[in-house]
Parts: sequence; C-alpha cells; structure tokens
Amino acid sequence: MLIGLALLAGYTWVMLNWSYGSGERAGYVQKFSNRGYICKTWEGELAMVSMPGTMSEKFFFTVHDDAVAQKINANLGKKVALKYQQHIGLPTTCFGDTEYFVTNITVLDDQNQ
Repeated sequence: MLIGLALLAGYTWVMLNWSYGSGERAGYVQKFSNRGYICKTWEGELAMVSMPGTMSEKFFFTVHDDAVAQKINANLGKKVALKYQQHIGLPTTCFGDTEYFVTNITVLDDQNQ
C-alpha cells in the first residue's frame, strides 16, 4: 500500500511539473471566483470574441498563484491575454476544475484595436 501511495504521489508531482502544452488566450474575463470545499482554487471563464457580432467562445481556466489572481481581479472587464500551461491527467480536481493553469496576465490596449 505504501508503494502505491508513493507511485501516486510521484505521478501527481510529474503531472503538476510537466506541461503538456502552453499558450496564450485573449478576451474578457467574465467570471472569476475562489471555489472549493477543501481545496480552494481560483476558477475563471474568459470570453473570446473573434469578430464583432459573433458568439463568444469560452475558455475555462484555473489560477493557483494568488498574485496572478489579484491581477485578474484588478482587470475584470478589460481585454486581457492570459498565459497558461496545460496539465493533463491529474488524479483529482483538488488542483483545479480545469487542466489550464494561468501563470500570467497582460492587459491589452483596446484603443489600438
């Protein structure tokens, strides 16, 4: 049983530290909250609009860093770019509701668009 727990812990550590993919998404954060019964994580929803008048696509994300969460909260309603890493195969939702972990935020200047 101890070996099984050690293997699970090792697998979880690898999945948290190895990124399957990374990228950036731009849009407007329309929902952002700190959720969870035991494991509290910041969960958000980014509305991405490709062309005016079209339906927005939603990008669901998780934030672990409180400093990044504060930056997102300070810029709600502004057009932003979220830099993320994708971590697949995590054994529980205790690390977040999504596999997309946001690591940074950049506020985009709407006036030049």
